[in-house]
Amino acid sequence: MNRALNAFQRYLEDERQYSPHTVRNYLKELERCLPLLTEQGVREWTELRTAHCQALLAKLHRQGLSPRSLSLTLSALRQLIKFLLREGQLNHDPMTGLQAPKQGRPLPKNLDVDQVHRLLTLDEKDDPLAIRDRAMMELFYTAGLRLAELVGLDCPQLDLKSGTVRVMGKGGKERQLPIGKEAREWLGKYLVQRPALLKGSDTDALFLSSRGTRLSPRSVQARLTKWGQHQALDSKVHPHKLRHSFATHFLESSKNLRAVQELLGHANLSTTQIYTHLDFQHLAAVYDNAHPRAKKK
Repeated sequence: MNRALNAFQRYLEDERQYSPHTVRNYLKELERCLPLLTEQGVREWTELRTAHCQALLAKLHRQGLSPRSLSLTLSALRQLIKFLLREGQLNHDPMTGLQAPKQGRPLPKNLDVDQVHRLLTLDEKDDPLAIRDRAMMELFYTAGLRLAELVGLDCPQLDLKSGTVRVMGKGGKERQLPIGKEAREWLGKYLVQRPALLKGSDTDALFLSSRGTRLSPRSVQARLTKWGQHQALDSKVHPHKLRHSFATHFLESSKNLRAVQELLGHANLSTTQIYTHLDFQHLAAVYDNAHPRAKKK
């Protein structure tokens, strides 16, 4: 069963070109399932039946897994089963009829415009790492990038003259995004500092660590947290919060959901529609504060 998981991992990475984060999550869920299936007497994937899967989900539910986590477990199992069916290692689908428990969809958290402005007013002119971080945050907010998309950027993907950046998104899909004036300015400042960070390396990675290597996702998260605290924000700053802030503010201004979908790289419009709920919340708050009949006496 472990050999099948190794082959499945190569399939996700090489053929499906899933992000390392997605691959890691799927394998983590499947490795959680293995001992529970073994307890039921399942020694090979060919022995897996619907009853085993039902008992597995029931056991995980009793262990306290949330509906969201159970949904991820089901998704990982379904992808594995599809792979095994394709490879001829299974001749039946034991997942037929199984559904994840319903879950409330949490609204993404974002910074308001004033918070973003405060975060992006850091101006450490003599610190190359601060200039790099300002350029990163400006790019996150101007283009709504995912963390994996930002750390994966190479210098040739950035064109400051035309004000665009080419991004490799989920599933290896490429999209070209516009870069705002402030982001172009700070990216230009960072590119002047970048040779000093190379430390003799010849990497094409756009954003470099102090050691001259490609900046890691964990390092980006830590730096954003640091600057959020430095700028005295009352909300923790992380990469996805800047992406959500970009989407929310763009939709509030443009009312163009399709454009937001294209810019974020969402395959389905339903994924983008979550931001319409945020927009309505903002509208409702404005109404409550402005309409005479809505104000509390």
